[in-house]
Amino acid sequence: MIMQNKRLIIILITSLIILFIPLIAMQFTDEVNWTLFDFVIAGILLIGTGLICEITLRKIKKTKYRIAILLAILVVLLLIWAELAVGIFGSPFSGN
Repeated sequence: MIMQNKRLIIILITSLIILFIPLIAMQFTDEVNWTLFDFVIAGILLIGTGLICEITLRKIKKTKYRIAILLAILVVLLLIWAELAVGIFGSPFSGN
């Protein structure tokens, strides 16, 4: 039980550290211009992905299935992030 709580804390801390990168970059350059909404969406994506990965690690016992599912989850995260950032698919949610 203690190890599971440590992994949840690691997920939250890692997400916060990743969100600090654009926050710090905004202090030094005008090329990074995130709004509060951008930080909220990025936080939801990062924490949600971390929690889904945690559930996968808890529920799936076979290593091959774990790796395949975790890779698929990370690919989906990267595709959603790229779509929101620059619009690789041209959806109404694209960053253009």
